[in-house]
Amino acid sequence: MPRTPLDIVVPDLTGRRAVVTGASDGIGLGIAARLAAAGAEVLLPVRNQRKGEAALTAIRRTAPRADVSLRTLDLSSLASVAALGDALREEGRPIHLLVNNAGVMTPPDRQTTTDGFELQFGTNHLGHAALVGRLLPLLRAGGARVTSQISIAANRGAINWEDLNWERSYDGMKAYSQSKIAFGLFGLELDRRSRAEGWGITSNLSHPGVAPTNLLAARPELGRASDTPGRRLIRALSERGILLGTVETAKLPALYAATSPDAGRGLLYGPGGPGHLGGAPAEQKLYSRLRDAEEAGRVWRISEELTGVPFSAG
Repeated sequence: MPRTPLDIVVPDLTGRRAVVTGASDGIGLGIAARLAAAGAEVLLPVRNQRKGEAALTAIRRTAPRADVSLRTLDLSSLASVAALGDALREEGRPIHLLVNNAGVMTPPDRQTTTDGFELQFGTNHLGHAALVGRLLPLLRAGGARVTSQISIAANRGAINWEDLNWERSYDGMKAYSQSKIAFGLFGLELDRRSRAEGWGITSNLSHPGVAPTNLLAARPELGRASDTPGRRLIRALSERGILLGTVETAKLPALYAATSPDAGRGLLYGPGGPGHLGGAPAEQKLYSRLRDAEEAGRVWRISEELTGVPFSAG
C-alpha cells in the first residue's frame, strides 16, 4: 500500500537570500528547490559543476521562475571556503538562510582533506564551521537563521579528543559520529554566542532520519565502488514503507527548521516517527552528546584554531 505523502508548508520567502550546501543532488537539492519555489534567491555552492548545472535544470523544471545560481565550493579545502566567503562578501548582500547540509560518510579507508584533516571531520564539521565564520558579517546583516544538518549517528560515539584526525586508528563510523557531534555542538554554540553578543543570528539543528540518500551510495572517489549493503537494506525498507523515510521526506526536518516561524533556536528537529527514523518533522530531545555547553565551547575554540578563521561578527 502506498504511503500518504508527507509535507510541510514553506512560507513566502520573497526577498530572502539562501545558501544551501550539498544541493547538487539528494536531500540538498530537494531543500534548495523548495526554497526557490517559495520565492527565495537560492545559491548552490557546489564542487561538481556538471552536477550543479543539472540541479539548476531540475529546479527550473519545477519552478520556472526560480532565482537560483551556482557558486564554487569544496568543503574539504579551506582555501575554497575562503574564496567563496570572499566572493559573497564582495557581493555585499545579506544572507537570510544558511542550510549546512553537505556531508560525506564512512570512507572504507582513512582519507584526508586538502589541509590534512580526516575527511569526515574536515568536511562535515570544519569546512562548514569555516564557512559560517567567513559568512558571519552577511549572516548578521540578514538576521539569518542557520540550520545545520547532523545525523542520528550523533547519538552515539564521542569526540576523539586525543586523536581528532584518527591517525592512530581509523574507524569510519566512529569518525563520522565524531564529525556530526562536533558539528551539532558548534551549531548550538553559534546560537549561544549570537544571543550573548547580540548578533541577531538564530541557529538550530536538523537530521533527516534514515532514508536511501546518496551518503552510502557508490562513491569511487571515496574508495566505495558500489552501494553499501546498508544502503541496499535501507532502500528496500523505505520502498516498503517500513519505519524509514524516503528522500522526499528526509528533507522536511531541515526545511521546517530553516523556514517555519514555529521552529525555535537551539533546538533539534528530525522525523517524528518511531525511533525518529522517518515520518513528519518534529522537535526532539537533544542527544546526550550535544547537551554539554563546556564541550561546545571547546569545539568552538578548537575549530577556530584548526581552520584559522576567527568566529566573530566583525
